[in-house]
Amino acid sequence: MFPSFTGSARPKRQVNLSGRNSNPFAAHAASGTTASSQPTPNALAQIQHDRLQRQQERERPPAATRIQKTWRGHKGRKGARTLWRREWNDLERWESFLATKESFVEAASAAFPYGSEAECLASLRLLIQFASARNDHDIQRLYYFATRYLKSVTARYSGFPADVWTYPLLRLAKLVLNTLDTNHPVRLPTYVVDRLLSLLYTLTTAIPSQLAPYSLEYFRTLAALAVNQQNGDVQLIEQCAVRLLQSEIPRTGMAYKGFVSEFLTMAGLPHRFGNLKGFARGIEYNLLADALNSVMALSSPENVLKVKNRESLLWLLAYFIYFRHWSYSNRTRDVDLPDALYVKIVSRLVSFLADDIGSRMDPPTVINTNKDASLTSTSPATQSLPEFVRLQILTLITQDNVTSLLANIDITSDTEVNSSTALGDASSLASYALTLLRAFPRRGDEIRMWLYRGSTPRQSRQAVGGRTLPAIKYFYQTVSKTEVYKRISGDPKDTVKLLRPDKSEKSAASSSSSPIAETRDQQWRVILLFLELYTFVLKVMDDEEFLSGTMESSAQWSWTRQSALPLNQVKSLTLFLKNLAFAMYWNASDIGGIEAMEAKTSLAEYFGGSKAIQPEKSQDQHPSKSVEISVAGVSGMTLAYIKGMVTGVLRMVYERDSRRKLMPRDHWLMTKYFEMGGFIAAVVSEEEYKHQLEESYGADGEANDTDSVSVADEADHNDHNLIGTRHTQRVRNAERLQKQQRKAFRRKYLESVTPRLEILQNMPFFIPFATRVQIFRQFVLLDQTRRRGTTDPDHWRFNMMNSPTGNIGRHQAKVRRESIFDDAFSQYYDLGEGLKEPIQIRFVDKFDTIEEGIDGGGVTKEFLTSITNEAFSASNGLEALFIENDQNLLYPNPASLEERKATLHQALVKENSPTWNESVRDLLRRYEFLGRIIGKCLYEGILVDIHFAPFFLLKWALTGGSTTAGKESSYRANLNDLRDLDEGLYQGLLQLKNYDGNVEDFSLNFAVTDTIHTSPTTAKTITRELRPGGENIPVTNENRLVYISFMARYRLQVQPAAQTSAFLKGLSTIIAPSWLSMFNQSEIQTLVGGSSSSIDISDLRNNTQYGGIYAIGDDGTEHPSVQMFWKVMEDLDDGERKKVLKFVTSTPRAPLLGFGNLNPRFSIRDSGSDQTRLPSTSTCVNLLKLPVFRDEKVLKERLLYSVNAGAGFNLS
Repeated sequence: MFPSFTGSARPKRQVNLSGRNSNPFAAHAASGTTASSQPTPNALAQIQHDRLQRQQERERPPAATRIQKTWRGHKGRKGARTLWRREWNDLERWESFLATKESFVEAASAAFPYGSEAECLASLRLLIQFASARNDHDIQRLYYFATRYLKSVTARYSGFPADVWTYPLLRLAKLVLNTLDTNHPVRLPTYVVDRLLSLLYTLTTAIPSQLAPYSLEYFRTLAALAVNQQNGDVQLIEQCAVRLLQSEIPRTGMAYKGFVSEFLTMAGLPHRFGNLKGFARGIEYNLLADALNSVMALSSPENVLKVKNRESLLWLLAYFIYFRHWSYSNRTRDVDLPDALYVKIVSRLVSFLADDIGSRMDPPTVINTNKDASLTSTSPATQSLPEFVRLQILTLITQDNVTSLLANIDITSDTEVNSSTALGDASSLASYALTLLRAFPRRGDEIRMWLYRGSTPRQSRQAVGGRTLPAIKYFYQTVSKTEVYKRISGDPKDTVKLLRPDKSEKSAASSSSSPIAETRDQQWRVILLFLELYTFVLKVMDDEEFLSGTMESSAQWSWTRQSALPLNQVKSLTLFLKNLAFAMYWNASDIGGIEAMEAKTSLAEYFGGSKAIQPEKSQDQHPSKSVEISVAGVSGMTLAYIKGMVTGVLRMVYERDSRRKLMPRDHWLMTKYFEMGGFIAAVVSEEEYKHQLEESYGADGEANDTDSVSVADEADHNDHNLIGTRHTQRVRNAERLQKQQRKAFRRKYLESVTPRLEILQNMPFFIPFATRVQIFRQFVLLDQTRRRGTTDPDHWRFNMMNSPTGNIGRHQAKVRRESIFDDAFSQYYDLGEGLKEPIQIRFVDKFDTIEEGIDGGGVTKEFLTSITNEAFSASNGLEALFIENDQNLLYPNPASLEERKATLHQALVKENSPTWNESVRDLLRRYEFLGRIIGKCLYEGILVDIHFAPFFLLKWALTGGSTTAGKESSYRANLNDLRDLDEGLYQGLLQLKNYDGNVEDFSLNFAVTDTIHTSPTTAKTITRELRPGGENIPVTNENRLVYISFMARYRLQVQPAAQTSAFLKGLSTIIAPSWLSMFNQSEIQTLVGGSSSSIDISDLRNNTQYGGIYAIGDDGTEHPSVQMFWKVMEDLDDGERKKVLKFVTSTPRAPLLGFGNLNPRFSIRDSGSDQTRLPSTSTCVNLLKLPVFRDEKVLKERLLYSVNAGAGFNLS
C-alpha cells in the first residue's frame, strides 16, 4: 500500500441475487464440473417469496384485530338496534295493536295522534335509531309512525318547534327517501308509498333549509318513483317536488341544482304527470336558469354534460325550454325576446346535442324492397325524438324567435359601435345562432333568412327615433373591430396563432374563465356567424343591389339593398378572407396539428384526426383516437367546415367580381407569398407525388374517389331491415367508420404535403391565369407520359403495334359524315378513359368507301370539331342534348330526360322495365360521351368554336375542390346565375323580391310547373314541390327569399342534375376535375374556345409553317406572295383577322399561350399560280392553300371573298 493512500482498503461487498455466475470464466470451466456445483437458478424467486411471507406474517395480527373490531361493532350495533326496537314497541304498544288488528294498516288507522310533543319526539328518536329501509317490519313501523305523526300535525296546526325537532326530522326524511328508493328489493304497496310521500311533504315544509343540501337524493328518488311507474299518487310526487323549490330560504339555489340534475334529466315526465303545468306554476324561472347554468359549468362536480347520457340531456333541454316559455307566457310583450342566460344555456346544450338533434329530428326513412312484395317495409333508420322533446326544440327555430334575437342589442350609430360591449352581445347571439345552424342543417336557409331579416335598433344622439341597422351591417361593423380581423388582414401568418394557440398561450388559457381564450372565441363566433349570413345574402342579392352599398341608403329601398356593404368594406373583407384562406391551406399541417386530447368537443369526431402528420400505418391502426378540432367552442364548427365556408364566400365574391370587375386589378393575386420562379415545377412535383400516394392507397384495396364512400354507405343503409343482421350491421358500420377515418387522415395528409395544389384547386385566383394555363398543360403532358411513356402519338402507335398485349384496333374507327355522332358514340363509348390515347379516324361515304388521307392529327381535329358541331345542335333531326339561352350560349337541356320518358310512355313502354331503363341510360351515356369529347379537345389542346353558359361552366370549375371544402366550395345556385338560364324568370323573381305589396296576391306556392314536349306539337305539364308539402305552403313576404333560393336551386341544379352529372362524369374521365378547378367560368371558356383577345399577327407569323414553293430556304427570306399575305393581314381589322383565323382553323380565337401552342401549327402552302383561283383551306391540319398572287389588291380581294363565302375543301 502506498503511504499517501487515505481511503479504505476494505474490499466492497459483492451481493449477487440474480442466481447467475458472476465468474466470467465459468463458461470455460473444466468439463469435470458437475451440475450440482452451480447456484440455484430460481434463487431470486425464492428470496422474494420468503420476503412476501414475512410481510404477510407481520400484517396478519393487525388485520385480525380489525376484523374482530368490526365484528364486535356490528354485533354491538345490532344488539342496540334490537333493544331500541323493543323499547319502541313497548312505547307504541306495537305488538298489542298488531294482535288486535288484521294488519299494520288497520293498526295505524286506528291509532290516535300523539298526546304530546314529548311523546312524539321520544318515539321519533327511537325510530330513527334502529329503522332500516331494507327491513319490512321496520317499514311497517315507519308507516305506523307516519300515520300518527301526520294526525298529530293536522291536530296541532301550529306544528312542532323547529329547533328541537330539526335533526330528528332530517334523519326521518333521509329514512323516508331510502325507503322510497325504487331499488328496494320488495316493491312497496301503493298505500305505503302515498303515506310516505305525504310524510315527506310535511317534512319538506318543516325543514326545507336542512333538506336542500340533500336535493340530489331527494329529486332522484321522486323522479324514479314517477318514471318507473311505481305505485303512487303523481300529485303527491309533484307536490313534494315543488314544495322544496318554493321555500323562501337561502339554500333554495341548492334545491334547484338537485331538481335540474336529477329530476329534469328523467325521461317521460309529461306522460307520467299528464302535463307539467303544476311544476311550471311553482318554479321560479330565474332560479332554474341560474341552477342549470351552475351545474353545466366545467368546474361543477354535478356537471350534467359529463354525468348524464344524451337522452337525459335532450329531455333536460326540452323541460328548460318549456318552463322558460311558460314563465314568459303571461308577460305583456309582442315578441318573446330570449334573455342572455337562456341563450347561453340553450347554446351549450344544443351544441352538445347537435348530432342527436340533427339526425333524430326528421330521421330518414329506409325502404327495404324484397323480391317478395309482402316483405317490403318502411321504417326509420334512426329513432326519432320523443314528441314532447321534438315540439319544444322546434320552438327554437320559429320565425319570431330567430328574427327577434337582434332586438336585445342596441347601438348608438354606425360609427359608435363600442367594441367591448357589442362584442359580448354579438358573441352570445352568434353562439346561439351558430348552434341552431349546426343542429338544424335542413332548416339552415330559413334560419339564415330570419337572422338576415332581423335588425338592431340604431339611435342617434341627436334624434331619439333613428333607423334600424341591418343584421349584415351590424355584424360586419362588429367583426371589423375585432383583433382577429385586424391581425389576419395585416398578415396571414397570424392565422396560425389565432386558430391554434402555442403551448404558452394554451397553458395560460387552459382555464375556462381565461380572458385570453374567451375573447378570442367571442371574436371567432361573430366572424363565423357573419360569414354564414353573408353566404345567404350573396345567393339572393343581384349585382345591382350589390353595388348599391356605395350609395346613400334610403328608407324606400328593399331590405336586401339596404344590407349591401360598400365596396371599400367588401374590399377589406376580401383581404381578410384571402389571408385567412391562404393560411388555412398553406399552413394546413400547422393549424390542424393540435393533439386529439387538446381538441374540443366535435360533431364530427369519427371523421378522423387533424394531428400532425404521422406515419400512415400507425394512424390506420388507431383511427378512433383523433378528433376534429372545434373552433370558438361551438360544436361542429371544425376547421374543415370553416375552411369550406371561407372558400365558398370568397369564391362567390370573386365570381361576382368576374362579371362586373368591381375590385382593382391584381386584387386577388397572392403571388408575393410564393416563389414564382419555381412555382410551376413545384406544383407539378406535388401532382406527381399526389398521384403516387393515390396509387399506393389503391394498392391497399381502397378506392380513392369520394363516390366509393357514398356507394358503400348506401349499401349498408339498405341492410337495416334485414332480419338477423344486427351484428353484421354493427361490424359493417365499424368498418365503414374506420374506412372514413383512414380516408380523412389521408386527405388531411395530402392537404399538408400539397399546399400549392390545394390553393390552385380551391383559390385559383391567387395565381395569374397564364401561370395556371401552363400548369394545366404540364399536367396533361405528365399524364400522357405516365400513360403512354411518351408524348409522341406516332411513337405510342409504334409501341402498341409491337406490343403483344397492345390492341390499337380499339382506337380506330370508321365514321360517316352524315351520322358522325352516332358512329363515334357506338365505337368509342366503351373505350372510356382510353379515349385519352391517340385515335385514328377514317371517314367513309354512304357506300362505305374510305376517304383518302392519313390521320396525323388533322383528321382527329376535324373529327372532334365536327362531332361537337353536330352534337351541340338539334340539326338533322337529332334529339336536343343542349339548348341555347337568349345569348346563344349552350347548357344541357333540362327537359331532355323527362321528354325521353314521355316518349317511352307514348310507346307504351312499362316504367322501370329493362327497355325503359336502357333507353334512359342511353340518353345519359350520350351526355357522358359528349363530356369525354370536350375533355379530349382540352386534353389535345384543340380549340372548338362552342360557347357554354357561364352557370354551366361554373359547375366544371367547382367540382374539383378538395374534399375538405367540397360541399362549401361546390356550385351554389343563386339568383344571378338564373339570368344566364332564363332572363324572363330572372326578371320575374327580381320583381317578386323587390315587390312592395303583399306577394300573396300572386297566389304562388312552393311548387313549380314544368312543360314537357311529347312531340313537336303537343306538350304536358308536371308539377313538382320545391320542398315537402310545398303545394300547401304559400309564398309570403317573409319566406319569399327562401322561395327564390329554392327556385334557383331547382332550375339550376335539381332539374338538370342527371344530365349535368353525366356530362361532368364523362369530362372527368379525360380531364381531372382538380385541373379544371384551377379556373373560373370565363377562363374555362377560354380553354375550350381560345382567347377572345385581338389577334397578334406577329405571334401568328412567327409560329407559321410553310410548304411547297413557300418553304423558306437557306437565306431565311419569305416568298414575296407570303410577305404580301402578311401585309394584307396587318391591314385587316381584328374582326376580319378572326374570320381568316376561323377560315383556316375553324375557330376565331387564338390559343391561350399564343400560336406556338396551336395544334396542328398554322401552315401556308402554294396552290398554283392561277390569279383567278381562290384561297382554300384544310381545317383539319390548319392549312391555308394560297395561290401565288402577284398583286396585293387581288390577294386581299380573293382572300376576303373566300373567307366570307366559307370556302373549304370544295372551293377552288
